[in-house]
Amino acid sequence: MHIESKLIDQAVRELSRLPGLGRKSALRNILYLLRQDPEQTKLLANALIDLVENIQKCKVCNVHTEDEICGICADKRRNHNLICIVEDVRDVLAIENTGQFNGVYHVLGGLISPMEGIGPGQLSIASLEQRLDQENIEEVLLALSANAEGDTTNFYLFRKIQQHPNIKVTTIARGIGVGDDLEYADEITLARSILHRVDYKANV
Repeated sequence: MHIESKLIDQAVRELSRLPGLGRKSALRNILYLLRQDPEQTKLLANALIDLVENIQKCKVCNVHTEDEICGICADKRRNHNLICIVEDVRDVLAIENTGQFNGVYHVLGGLISPMEGIGPGQLSIASLEQRLDQENIEEVLLALSANAEGDTTNFYLFRKIQQHPNIKVTTIARGIGVGDDLEYADEITLARSILHRVDYKANV
């Protein structure tokens, strides 16, 4: 399917960069937007511009936020002695949806993967070490995906955290299937995995 319009072609090309959207799906969405009230489409465009210009990473945990410090880190009702380490912001959303975790987070921004050329230096591990040095952390919960990269990252972090003998290191119980990403686990399974978390040293 092709339409002779440089503007439509440009919009389709950019939209098709999104995960799960090919050119056909992107074109259908662009044509849908063109059928809508122009003011509604402008609202969407302005929302995306505001997103790009005003969303930043929390200076503490790396969660997306409009402020320097995200709402979770700023919430004094949460247990700031407990840090849950996750790969991605989507994992934070998945865990928050369970309603079973009241600590704070640290988003790595990925996993150690030599095959993809991703090493510890490309993740937010240095800022995590700074938190461990400066904050009164009692427990670190490793909540990474149950795959080879997740296991490698868990072990690397465990060795780092071992330098702080007073910090307990736990991991989510293996209710999450091997090879599964955390964000795709159902809420009940994930909630149980958090509630029944285990001492990481027992799994090494």
